[in-house]
Amino acid sequence: MSNPSDLKYTKEHEWLKITSDNEATVGITDFAQNSLGDITYVDVPEAGDRFDSGESFGVVESVKAASDLYMPLNAEVLEVNDALESAPELVNQDPFGEGWIIKIRFTVPSQLESLLDSDAYDQVSKE
Repeated sequence: MSNPSDLKYTKEHEWLKITSDNEATVGITDFAQNSLGDITYVDVPEAGDRFDSGESFGVVESVKAASDLYMPLNAEVLEVNDALESAPELVNQDPFGEGWIIKIRFTVPSQLESLLDSDAYDQVSKE
């Protein structure tokens, strides 16, 4: 699966889709879900929780390992993907769609400049 060009990426393998002014959807990349294997559990924060860029906001557990999720920007969690509670495999099946993890409102738009485009992320995921 190629990385959609309309998304931003982190070196920690999260993706970010800007949905409106200062709001975005966050998930993990196809590379990340493939590396983890079959995902068995996704631990997410609650709506209203606030995180700084780079801070761990949850954990994805798989049959192989557990991996922290990192907030790409200073943000408040607006919504969590409740479907992942009963169907964590959605992250494997559709990491850029139904497998999204949280929706956020970010507070420092200039931080977007530090994120990667799909070409730059492709290079990171090959290293």
